[in-house]
Amino acid sequence: MKNFKTISIGEIFTAEYEIKKSVFIAHVKHVETEEAAREFVAEIKKKYFDATHNCSAWILGETGDKQKSNDDGEPGGTAGNPILDAIKKNELTNIAVVVTRYFGGIKLGAGGLIRAYSHTASLGIANSQIVKMTAFKKISVTVEYPLLAQVENFLRNKKIRVENSEYAADVTINILIEPEGVESFLADLTELTAANFLAEDLGEILIPVAI
Repeated sequence: MKNFKTISIGEIFTAEYEIKKSVFIAHVKHVETEEAAREFVAEIKKKYFDATHNCSAWILGETGDKQKSNDDGEPGGTAGNPILDAIKKNELTNIAVVVTRYFGGIKLGAGGLIRAYSHTASLGIANSQIVKMTAFKKISVTVEYPLLAQVENFLRNKKIRVENSEYAADVTINILIEPEGVESFLADLTELTAANFLAEDLGEILIPVAI
């Protein structure tokens, strides 16, 4: 799995910018599919149906290989691409940004539009909760009850993420650890318990880590 930066799921982040009586409003959302991105753009267009333009861009996929922008009636290259570039500069993916414009009666020119859309998108991204989707190994560690307190204290001191614990004849603790730390973790646990534990690799998952 590849680590990548995105924004937190669920919330829509916003920002507003005014220049020469034109008001620009950014809406930023985590999306994972083209369908979700299109639905988000449609939602903003419906909400701001009376706006002059609702321009947008999105980047999708762990490697950011799916990209699209839309000028929504603004001169070609003055709106969608600047929004897209703002996303790229922040090295984000699985994100859609819509910038709504209410025209104030004073033309900004091509350069002014590019700067306004870029700046508004950047403000929206700056107001967003950026997270790093980080690959963690999920490992189950099974120990006997006499070792439980010692192992739990070890996990706390090492700041190992514990997903949950299962109490049966023995105790199974499901932990999450970054792949590069697995070898040293198991070596330390072996020394701590005199190898009196069972460990099972349950594969990798991606977890959002705030940055």
